Amino acid sequence: MKSKIKQWIDLAKKKFGLEDYKLADYRFSRRVNIFNETEYTFSMEWFPSDETEREDEDSNPPGTAAIEINVHTEKIESIIFVMGKTYAKNGVEFKTRKLEEMITWIEEETGLVYGEQFQLHRQEDGEYRFKECYKGVAVSPSGFIDARVDEEGRLISFSVHGQFPAKEMVEEDTFSLTLDSIEALKKDQVKLIEFPSFEQKKIFPVYALEEIFVTNDGAETIPFEVFVDSRGYLKIDEMISWEEPISLQPFEREVFDWSEDITAEQAFSSEPAPDSFPITKDEQEKCLRIVKEVLAQEYPEQSGKWNLKTLHREKRFIHAIIRANEQTNRVFQRKLMVIIDAEKEKAINLIDNNMMLDVFHEFEVAETVAITKEEAFAKLEDHFELTPIYVYDFERKKYRLCGKLDCHYGVHAGSGKVTFLDDL
Repeated sequence: MKSKIKQWIDLAKKKFGLEDYKLADYRFSRRVNIFNETEYTFSMEWFPSDETEREDEDSNPPGTAAIEINVHTEKIESIIFVMGKTYAKNGVEFKTRKLEEMITWIEEETGLVYGEQFQLHRQEDGEYRFKECYKGVAVSPSGFIDARVDEEGRLISFSVHGQFPAKEMVEEDTFSLTLDSIEALKKDQVKLIEFPSFEQKKIFPVYALEEIFVTNDGAETIPFEVFVDSRGYLKIDEMISWEEPISLQPFEREVFDWSEDITAEQAFSSEPAPDSFPITKDEQEKCLRIVKEVLAQEYPEQSGKWNLKTLHREKRFIHAIIRANEQTNRVFQRKLMVIIDAEKEKAINLIDNNMMLDVFHEFEVAETVAITKEEAFAKLEDHFELTPIYVYDFERKKYRLCGKLDCHYGVHAGSGKVTFLDDL
């Protein structure tokens, strides 16, 4: 292990030209990916030679090189020179700053193939962003590759995030879905939604399309929200109610530490992280009881008004996501999260987004609804988009070809005016 660590340190020093730097710290960390696999990372922080310490524990001196290496693939996952300042000598440079030069370097560093596994998303003023793809088709959940160079072409940041699926993980298909073949779905997905305008302090009721994935055969749909809450979310969907107030001590939030001290032994043995283990039936029952107790304490008059939607593990704790049974048409919906220490069988924190929603109570509704959903649909239909995308199916454990149904426009429910949603 020591020889491998030294090898990575020497590699970083040589590759990124850190002769005028000194190694200030290194550590291991881990995360669980969408496939429920534990990935370990070796992180280093290199200080410029004339810097001896941090100004405070949360910040590094300008010019510090923060580098992460994937323990399993031994590839660079990221490098960031703090404040975009580098003192590297004979490091990574792109003399022409042309796209082709950057693509060649990324292919060599990652082993990925341009056009097959990643493609250009945006390029401007020394910044490059690439998005994950499969044979040129977009992928969801999507990964990305970011790179940035200074005016002299010196690399000042680079990062890779995502899964970049191999061929054996993809159910290849030829895209055949059309907008005409999903007519009923298009109408169903048009919703009346209330968008807040912070500049005008008003609420605008707007008809808009709720984006969704449709399998290539048109037989199934996958809600877009699945990929916000993708890995390890256990669906519960149970109403929380109690017959009478539960007599308990007042709930007290605790200060807790998200960080983990990961050893080299854990990293090199690929020890599964606690977050990768399924939530047992016994843990489900305990969490349900704990959630009921917390809600009865904090919201004693609201029995039956909440629904426990999901449970998932995160940083050694179980997170319970709870939503109000009665939802509005607002973009932002009422939501609670109870953080549970399953071993101690107790809740340690409660997060309520009501404080954020309170801001909207001062907003006035800009207009009354004057047109029907059918009228709005007719105005929007020419703006609908259906694009191919490979979507990860968590049940099949494969990427499946789908169509992403989307629309970037909406219809003001009062005036009937078609508007670009980003302008709201």
